[in-house]
Amino acid sequence: MLYTDGELVGAARFPGLHDGLVNNPVEALLNDQSGVVTRAQLRTLDVSKPQLDRMIRRRELVRLLPGVFVNHTGEPTWIQRAWAGTLFYAPAALGKTSALRAANGPGWRPELEADPIIITVGEDRHVQSRAGYLVCRQVGFDQRVLAGHPPRVRIEQAVLDVAAEARSTMDALEAIAEACRSRRTTPGRLLETMGQRKRLRRRTWLAAVLHDVAEGTSSVLEHDFVHLVERRHGLPTSLQQAGRAGTLGRHYDDVRYAAYGVAVELDGALFHASSRQRDRDLDRDLDAAVDGRHTIRLGWGQVHDRPCLTALRLAVILQAQGWSGAPTACCPGCPAAAPVSRLNKPVAAAHQVRRSNRVV
Repeated sequence: MLYTDGELVGAARFPGLHDGLVNNPVEALLNDQSGVVTRAQLRTLDVSKPQLDRMIRRRELVRLLPGVFVNHTGEPTWIQRAWAGTLFYAPAALGKTSALRAANGPGWRPELEADPIIITVGEDRHVQSRAGYLVCRQVGFDQRVLAGHPPRVRIEQAVLDVAAEARSTMDALEAIAEACRSRRTTPGRLLETMGQRKRLRRRTWLAAVLHDVAEGTSSVLEHDFVHLVERRHGLPTSLQQAGRAGTLGRHYDDVRYAAYGVAVELDGALFHASSRQRDRDLDRDLDAAVDGRHTIRLGWGQVHDRPCLTALRLAVILQAQGWSGAPTACCPGCPAAAPVSRLNKPVAAAHQVRRSNRVV
């Protein structure tokens, strides 16, 4: 029998009860809960203790958690473990990455399948985590939970939780981008939900990014480029939003090094650009080539995950265009001040990995 979430599990038949989903409330409930049921639920359906004991002896029901059973003897699927957790800790719901996994279905981040399932409960609950489960208490539990199958925290709340607790800014951006790309939410709804929360780590930065995405601008990325790449590594001072004429009208470079004929375009989009936008970008690059200028396109990864390597490579381009200076190291081990021959060395990449784990 095919259960919720598209995962195939076996169906049990219960002696002494009517056969078929329509006339058998036990099997109807199992079908609704991906083959998982609790002792308390069976009691409400008039399954006696001797009947339940017989099902357990015959391995028609197998214990997953105290008082929680699954109707087959094989390895439980992720969705069955999720159901078991929400039923065992009820009232409870899937939270954070587990809520996103339930919303997106099988195949979403398969590397997380073996991780503990995150269970969210009310702030006044005092329950302990068990093997395979991580319990988190949350303020305003009733308002944040969606009565899904199984129950889960609303996607906007889950996305903000994941973004706020992410190890790096790129991980936080990916959480937002992934949710918006799937069209399960929008930047506007995330901002609205953010406004309802009293406390949220990274609030100011996340709000600024979401406003940029909603309005189609890149002001946060431009600000971060100047501070994380340019100033921190001693690059020449640039002009921001400097205008110039193009074949399609006047265009404004995000960052321009006018003395060296180098422009930097910063792509702050969290999703794929439209074909029309891509077409305009290509025309601008052609205009720059005709004028003998270099146009460099950077995104969140180059600015936030790899600012030192980005500064080093940008310095090489500027030096080729006549800059007599040299980049400076922002911290011990920074590869920006390394010789050009070390541009692709593993030590530089390792340094960027360490930087990417810093919290904004």
